[in-house]
Amino acid sequence: MIIFEEPERFTQFEQNCVATIGKFDGVHLGHQLILDQLKQKADELEQPALVILIEPHPEEFFAGPGGKCPARLSTLKEKLELLDSFGVEYVFKLNFDRSMSELSAERYIEDILVNGLGIRAFIVGNDFRFGHQRKGDFEMLKSYGDSFGFEVIETMAYEYNGQRISSTYIREQLAEGKFELVEQLLGRPFSMKGEVVRGKQIGTDLGFPTCNINPHRLEIPIHGVYACEVRLADRYRPAAVNIGYRPTISEDGEALLEAHILDFDENLYGKTIEVIFRKKLRDEVKFDGLDALKQQISADVRQVRELLAS
Repeated sequence: MIIFEEPERFTQFEQNCVATIGKFDGVHLGHQLILDQLKQKADELEQPALVILIEPHPEEFFAGPGGKCPARLSTLKEKLELLDSFGVEYVFKLNFDRSMSELSAERYIEDILVNGLGIRAFIVGNDFRFGHQRKGDFEMLKSYGDSFGFEVIETMAYEYNGQRISSTYIREQLAEGKFELVEQLLGRPFSMKGEVVRGKQIGTDLGFPTCNINPHRLEIPIHGVYACEVRLADRYRPAAVNIGYRPTISEDGEALLEAHILDFDENLYGKTIEVIFRKKLRDEVKFDGLDALKQQISADVRQVRELLAS
């Protein structure tokens, strides 16, 4: 998979393409259906398949530092890995910044889609809005397609038990701890990946050493203590995981994922691990001191052992 950030660079690889656009947060079954559409149309026209990936999410850009925005299901790195696994040939990372937010809908089509990427077909939802003040819409795309010679195709929607699958719906199910349902909506278990970094060693001092990961999200989709599995290469280990803001021991307001892997004492600093969420144990709460916290962690570990160790 080839990734680029300037539309003009595409001509270094190809002349034309079949494209789709979106944030692809989670790359869930609905997104996967669109990717199937994309690849089928690309094969039909004998053109490369290209995903226009909007990064950062516009909601994150407009929220700014400290502002509120929808939680991310997946980081940019996770999205790219998933898109690659589904056979996407090219990804144009569309940098959503001030300049992009002020680009007119007309310039959006002409400069990016037509002159930059040379689209032959554009697969997009009928509710897609684009350009300054969101003045561009599906009908404008079709009108320009007639003029510039590209086809506009409406994306297919994926429904599960009568519910249209969307990133918003999956966030709602995650917030309720419905991990089995989320696994069905994603086509895989919900997980987070990251490099293990050094923390303040408080877990070690309490007798429960943790692998610490920065979630790399402005907003995290889940908070609390969970029974998880940690994937280490081809091994899976049960773990008690806290993800949140550690109210008992921290006041910096920065989210952190802390995984205590049961019966495990290897050094993982600098290595990438995947944390797979299986069941919520409890909410994150502030305890009256470290002794109370230690007692609760002991109880959490016993519960994880009962749920997953076997």
